[in-house]
Amino acid sequence: MSDYGHDLVFGSFVTPSADNPGRAVGVAVLAEQVGLDLVTFQDHPYQPAFLDTWTLLSFVAARTNRVHLAANVTNLPLRPPAVLARSVASLDLLSGGRVNLGLGAGAFWDAIEAMGGRRLTPGQGVRALEEAIEVVRQLWDVETRGGVRVDGEFYRVVGAKRGPAPAHAVPIWLGAYKPRMLQLTGRRADGWLPTLGYLQPGDLTKGNAIIDDAAQQAGRSPRDVRRLLNIAGEFSTVGRGPLNGPAEQWAEELAELALEEGVGTFILGSDDPDDLRRFAGEVAPAVRELVAAERDRGATPEHTPEPEPVVAPPVRASRATATGGAFAVVPTPDDGVRRSEQQVWDESTRPTGPAPDPERTYTPQEQATGAHLVQIHDGLRAELAQIHDLIEQVAAGEIDAGAARSHINTMTMRQNRWTLGVYCESYCRIVTTHHTIEDQSFFPRLRARDPRLGPVVDRLEQEHHVIHDVLEGVDRALVAYVGSPDGLAELRAAVDLLTDALLSHLSYEERELVEPLARLGIA
Repeated sequence: MSDYGHDLVFGSFVTPSADNPGRAVGVAVLAEQVGLDLVTFQDHPYQPAFLDTWTLLSFVAARTNRVHLAANVTNLPLRPPAVLARSVASLDLLSGGRVNLGLGAGAFWDAIEAMGGRRLTPGQGVRALEEAIEVVRQLWDVETRGGVRVDGEFYRVVGAKRGPAPAHAVPIWLGAYKPRMLQLTGRRADGWLPTLGYLQPGDLTKGNAIIDDAAQQAGRSPRDVRRLLNIAGEFSTVGRGPLNGPAEQWAEELAELALEEGVGTFILGSDDPDDLRRFAGEVAPAVRELVAAERDRGATPEHTPEPEPVVAPPVRASRATATGGAFAVVPTPDDGVRRSEQQVWDESTRPTGPAPDPERTYTPQEQATGAHLVQIHDGLRAELAQIHDLIEQVAAGEIDAGAARSHINTMTMRQNRWTLGVYCESYCRIVTTHHTIEDQSFFPRLRARDPRLGPVVDRLEQEHHVIHDVLEGVDRALVAYVGSPDGLAELRAAVDLLTDALLSHLSYEERELVEPLARLGIA
């Protein structure tokens, strides 16, 4: 058994396609909205069909608030380590400590050489990677006096000034498969990041043994090296093979990998929004529950989990917990504050759904769905705060109304057009180029599972259309302001009306839906 006791982390592996840049960004934003901890992108600078990974990471960092980000893995032969170190530290500072560094020794050498990189043998690649790690860590080490000194075979950095230091202790993960790379991982790295599809049966066990032995010889604990794993599969109603079946099968297989092979981070390679929702909402909570139960039953001193920094901030316990037992997801209350004298609906006529059963208990998987609804709404509330900030920038002359309008039009609340439920598959609008019948399945499923919710669902749908019209009013006010700077008061009034409508609606939707989502098993 090789359970290193690491906290479990779940992430996504997104294709950085250049033909539809908004899709890659939208999938990353969705990953945060559904509750994943980590978003990663492959890094192939020689691939013209892909966006530049570090530019994309920076853009996604600006569009997200919580999720951690990484290249999976950085192509070192085309990323000079001294410059890379400053890029990582800079983005980590700008994102509030949300960047991790995945590194690879290099592959596809013809393409690397065509881009101006130096072709290396496998042995040279390992040595170059070890030198690069030293360069990166010295540049981040601002406590040591003097400049960076690495006079290596492949990288020579003599006297470069140190800094900036990243906002947090950025872990370095290595994409490793062969013994020399695995030994380097044990000696110098913070994580091992292979892809399951490239491994043969037994490779995880063998790789762990090599890493553990190298770590101990270097005076480190094997637990100092997090074990990450890129995975892929298919969700289906019946089991057809490994990671090809219902969410329950996925959870059992991943829990076994965590307990028997020490995997602490699972990264799903998929651009399908439904896959991400199921992975975050059904698989991840179930894996955590299975692993926690097994650790509680069979923990030994050698494998007892120790406190460690988590890779991503947890959901605020007071608002959206996902533990078993009594229902603990707290809807966001409506504070009753209204900015506008105008009212777009009569709140007193809102219907209510059935009262929850006080004796019923809920599994973590069930509670996670309601928690994700709150998280998604929090993202919309954050966007609302951005709109207010944009308007103030317009008023101060820092940006023009056209720039503010362009920014607002990229926001989730603008993209989904409020023609469908906020939580449901309407988010596919920003991550897919086509619509399917699945886009309209959420509210019909609520009605079908519990007809008593019909009046609530009808009212929510009506309010979605009203909010769409209110957003159109903000857009019209911005257009008018371009032609008449005297229209600032009208612009502020439109945003105040949006604030009243949106915050009131989100609170109402949470109040009526977080418990039914859990009770009815709708993910």
